[in-house]
Amino acid sequence: MGGSEDASGPNTACVASSGSLRAASRGEDDDGAEEDEEGEEPRRRPISPSAAVGFETGFGNEGEVSLREWLDQPGRAVDLLQCLHIFRQIADAVSAAHAQGVVVGNVRPSCFVMSSLDRVSFIESASCSSSSDSSEDGAGSPDGLGERGARGTQESASEMPAVSACLEEAKEREESDVGAGDRTAFPLKKILLMESIWYTSPEEATGGSGTFASDIYRLGVLLFELFCTFDSLEEKLITMSNLRHRVLPPQLLLKWPKEASFCLWLLHPQPDTRPKMSEVLHSEFLNQPRDSLEERDTAIKLKEEIEDQELLLDFLLHLQQRKKEIADRSHDTVCFLSADIEEILHQQLILKKKSYQELDNDEHSAAGTLDKPSLYPVLDEHSYSSGSRKRLRPELQSSVPEEHVAEVARSETVQQIQENALSKSSRLMKNFKKLEAAYFSARCRQMKPSVKSVNNFFQVTSSGRGSMIRTEGSSVDDKVYRRGNTGEAKSEWINPFLDGLRKYLAFSKLKVRADLKHGDLLNSMNLVCSMGFDRDKEFFATAGVNKKIKVFECDTILNGDRDIHYPVTEMTNTSKISCICWNNYIKSHIASSDFEGVVQVWDVTRSQVFAEMREHERRVWSVDFSLADPTKLASGSDDGAVKIWNINQAGSVCTVRTKANVCSVHFQPDSAYSLAIGSADHKIYCYDLRNVRIPSCTLSDHMKTVSYVKYLNSSIIVSASTDSSLKLWDLSTSISRMIETPLQTFTGHINIKNFVGLSISDGYIATGSETNEVFVYSKAFPMPVLSYKFSIIDPISGKEVDDTSQFISSVCWRGQTSMLLAASSSGNIKFLEMV
Repeated sequence: MGGSEDASGPNTACVASSGSLRAASRGEDDDGAEEDEEGEEPRRRPISPSAAVGFETGFGNEGEVSLREWLDQPGRAVDLLQCLHIFRQIADAVSAAHAQGVVVGNVRPSCFVMSSLDRVSFIESASCSSSSDSSEDGAGSPDGLGERGARGTQESASEMPAVSACLEEAKEREESDVGAGDRTAFPLKKILLMESIWYTSPEEATGGSGTFASDIYRLGVLLFELFCTFDSLEEKLITMSNLRHRVLPPQLLLKWPKEASFCLWLLHPQPDTRPKMSEVLHSEFLNQPRDSLEERDTAIKLKEEIEDQELLLDFLLHLQQRKKEIADRSHDTVCFLSADIEEILHQQLILKKKSYQELDNDEHSAAGTLDKPSLYPVLDEHSYSSGSRKRLRPELQSSVPEEHVAEVARSETVQQIQENALSKSSRLMKNFKKLEAAYFSARCRQMKPSVKSVNNFFQVTSSGRGSMIRTEGSSVDDKVYRRGNTGEAKSEWINPFLDGLRKYLAFSKLKVRADLKHGDLLNSMNLVCSMGFDRDKEFFATAGVNKKIKVFECDTILNGDRDIHYPVTEMTNTSKISCICWNNYIKSHIASSDFEGVVQVWDVTRSQVFAEMREHERRVWSVDFSLADPTKLASGSDDGAVKIWNINQAGSVCTVRTKANVCSVHFQPDSAYSLAIGSADHKIYCYDLRNVRIPSCTLSDHMKTVSYVKYLNSSIIVSASTDSSLKLWDLSTSISRMIETPLQTFTGHINIKNFVGLSISDGYIATGSETNEVFVYSKAFPMPVLSYKFSIIDPISGKEVDDTSQFISSVCWRGQTSMLLAASSSGNIKFLEMV
């Protein structure tokens, strides 16, 4: 288990599976192509060289609309100054292009967008691209006008079929809308198809190339569309077709005679007869209402400035609101902190009072003792230095002042406390952010959901120690701050957090107590997959790819100083061993699982197999004895099955079927019916063995294979995964059969492809890493408490080398102690102790 030699187990399977999932979650296509859906609004596209001069680009901003859609609005009212303002902007841009010798070509409504303040900007719509995609009815997207003119598009060959198709669709639309009472906008795709025909000049339609005069013709068509509105698509198509022959509708001639006359001038069939851009811009038609246009432009600019000011105001108000919310939260946080500081100070005061009382009692006892004759007077407790008891000979007692001895002892003790405090303070500051997050997480979990803001009930005082006064009606959970008759605090969150902090700071390093040196250390087949201590923690066993279970005596290893350590007993299997587990009731029984799918129970005293189970079809990764029923054994395999065995019966007594490889099984400590399963499908399943049809609870937050799962107690589970994380789960918080949020996620070690071990002891969690390090976590905090890196010594040169292929393959606590057994993939085994 964790072996690098055989990587075809759930490690490999899981990597492939997670890779597929990642690809699926990204939604990647093979070609990655974007498709334009029919009826979509024009998209932003690069500006063509012919239209790059004099045009402001941009499309898709808030409040912008295509000029084509604006012109075809149902019931659009014609405003003289508005239309002239729009036309003037486009004419100015075309004039700027002509001044640089550029024929624009794409002077048509679908190539422009208009803001809410009538500001016109140039884009290139889908109708301006060179796409040759065809729609379902066979109408292709039109190309640029110059290309269309170069191909010699004929009016008789292209206009009439398209007009007929549009008329047919218009009739169908009108028939479907009869009685609806609402006007509908013209179909955009059909209009875009016809637009390229309407805006093609006569010389281009007969095969000529586009010129400056062609742009003038297009301006004439645009001017006509600005001042002429239509009630139906049929009317628009007929009128625009007649425009090619300079036939204008009577209503336009009656209502807008000047505009109609100027339009006919721009639409003259002879290019030389049309005006130049300078004539258009200086014409009486555009300059007569110049003052009105300037006033309108000024008003628009003022409106734009007002809108800009409103945007800035909205931004500042939003920013103010956010900062105010942050300030409110900060105030609440200060109130919480002040309350907690007061609580700690109160607890300290109680403890100091108790301490003083104990000291007074000790002094009275000492005084009573000194009244009696004694040959060897003993100094009081203040004479103890660094925890050691020192006695003075009678002749020295009279020569050394008692006050001086006590002062020296006191000074040494204070110095030692200060050094310890500095070391702890350094570790606190190093992980301050993570400790802060853990504090607030623990603090908030104890508050009721209905609790209001604390600032409504608390007032922070300016007293010297920064404490806080709680007023009546405080809504903070009484269970957090209630004090008993003795004045002792009844805290429900401070004490657990303090216990976690104490455990985090209790030890400073992992110290090597012993190196297990065994004869086949240089054997390449020496990877240790599993280790475990017996019931009384007197012996420990190792097993792995060398197909052997070796049992060693702990005291012999810890107290001896030998070149090579020999096992007390050694048992040989026919296949590589993946996992071992001692029976905590029957001291001599140890269970094993191997790569051939065989589960065995060995009698260590006789060095032989006591029971053998062969029902699994593939490799078995994990075995576990029940603490509540020592005859019950569970095994999990690559075949997706979990088998429950009774060591006194032939054949399994229960089978749990899963959909993926099973990598780990573990019984609940106080129940023979509750079993946790770690799976290659990234989940942990909890089963009640009295009903194995469905899991009683599913834990889902890991991103890759769950390699280990352990019960910390009856309701807390720790899981390890090849996503380089450990997770802590609280089953008591489950309100359904699914838990997706762990209590804690531990990160810091590296675990991507190998099984690196997991072990738990008194709130400490040990695991390995693919950096060849051992990591120890406290269950209260997400960052490592301690770590130790295995050094790799070259057997030839004797120098330390860096081998990235080596990793920690197994870890195991020696019961509820600070002693840890760890093994690397090279077979190097060490006893480590937290000090």
